[in-house]
Amino acid sequence: MVLKRLRITLAVLFFAGITLLLLDFTGALHLWLGWMAKIQFLPAVMALNVAVIAVLILLTLLFGRIYCSVICPLGVFQDGVAHLRVKNLRRRGNRRPYGHSKEKKWLRYTVWVIFAAALVIGVQALVALLAPYSAWGRIVQNLFQPIYIWGNNLLAAIAERADSYAFYSREVWMRSLPTFIIAAVTLVAIVVLAWRGGRTYCNTICPVGTTLSFFSRFAMFRPVIDTEKCRNCKVCEHNCKASCIDIDNHKIDYSRCVDCFNCLDDCKFGALKYRFAWGRTAKEDSPAAESATGSSATGPNARRAFITGAALAAGSIALSAQEKKTDGGLAHIIDKKSPEREVPLTPPGSKSVRDFYSRCTACQLCVAGCPNNVLRPSATLEHLMQPEMSFEKGYCRPECTRCSELCPTGAIVQITREEKTRYHIGLAHINRELCVAESGTHCNNCARHCPTAAIEMIPDGSETIHRPVINENLCIGCGACENLCPVRPISAITVNGRHNHIME
Repeated sequence: MVLKRLRITLAVLFFAGITLLLLDFTGALHLWLGWMAKIQFLPAVMALNVAVIAVLILLTLLFGRIYCSVICPLGVFQDGVAHLRVKNLRRRGNRRPYGHSKEKKWLRYTVWVIFAAALVIGVQALVALLAPYSAWGRIVQNLFQPIYIWGNNLLAAIAERADSYAFYSREVWMRSLPTFIIAAVTLVAIVVLAWRGGRTYCNTICPVGTTLSFFSRFAMFRPVIDTEKCRNCKVCEHNCKASCIDIDNHKIDYSRCVDCFNCLDDCKFGALKYRFAWGRTAKEDSPAAESATGSSATGPNARRAFITGAALAAGSIALSAQEKKTDGGLAHIIDKKSPEREVPLTPPGSKSVRDFYSRCTACQLCVAGCPNNVLRPSATLEHLMQPEMSFEKGYCRPECTRCSELCPTGAIVQITREEKTRYHIGLAHINRELCVAESGTHCNNCARHCPTAAIEMIPDGSETIHRPVINENLCIGCGACENLCPVRPISAITVNGRHNHIME
């Protein structure tokens, strides 16, 4: 019971922390919770964070797949759905929510091979589709964050009436329809699989679960069946959401066991214990075998060993819909549309377009945290669900380095405000056919708002027409000119990305 409560407590803390981190649009929680994103398995792999990867593998070798039941937010979410289903069945008098099933090796390892190949080749859209942390990030950012922001906007409206500015409203808008649809379908699929089969997703589809299963089968501490005490009642088997307990043969498939510890509570005969059992067989788990070997790592000793190891591992791991805008209350302003860019724009802190998209797992953390509404998931097939920059709603302010602070994979390296002003990620181009200055209209919006003074209004020989000219050496690609250009729906200035970013 102690182990189960400890596991649930840690799982709730991790799940709440990761979810709040993905919901938060202020960046205030990153200082306290940012490490939770960095210890997720795939982000650690993409960031080449050897220390985190080693700790997670060591944790699995010691205690089994507790990563899946404690640290992974999608795994904890499935546990919540499965728990609701079990309670529903028990209310109806059904005591057999699950049952033992054989490992679906052909599906499990086929998905893993496809995932590994996609990771090596660089098909990041497929990697992001299968990765559990990325899937949860999409679900939270696309489906839950709008509700969170609507709630915030309601509080902002109430606070404003009380002459308080404790809250400020944020715009809720559709960043990417394809990503929204994928997030919704993923959520439905996860809920259906968890409701019907508990950990079906984790043990047949999830590539991280399969990777950790290679190590968990050799775990030193694990649930074991005492064959002398077992009465073959199959209560543990029927309540195992991983479907990994085979009472007929007194076997547990440790490659699929996620260490939820439900079976320890379910057994009324004390036949299941979580203890040191490295290299032991089912026959060696009897009391007689224990006496012969002198091992007594059960009960309080096992609990103390687990709690101590978990504490050490944890210490190591810690190493509103808007109203339509009007112009003076007279005419509706046409919304801006994103232009076709020759090269996509990736955030300051990314080394190049290629490096950014090869490292990004599309977890949506930077998209959720962007205060200027510049980042949104790409709708192109090549970079589907991965972030890209666009300037219909705002521009990349020189003083903001939020995305570089949030990124857990190293796709965006953390930079200072001073470094950002020297980061050249793109180059502005003027479409003379759209520019209102060509018709003699006095407009210097782009030049007036350029933070690097890269745009200058040059007279064409007459006193009436001043045309904007861009100094390519000064333009950093922040998008202020494109965003503030009065021409709609497509701005007269388009910022194209640079394949390789320049740091001056």
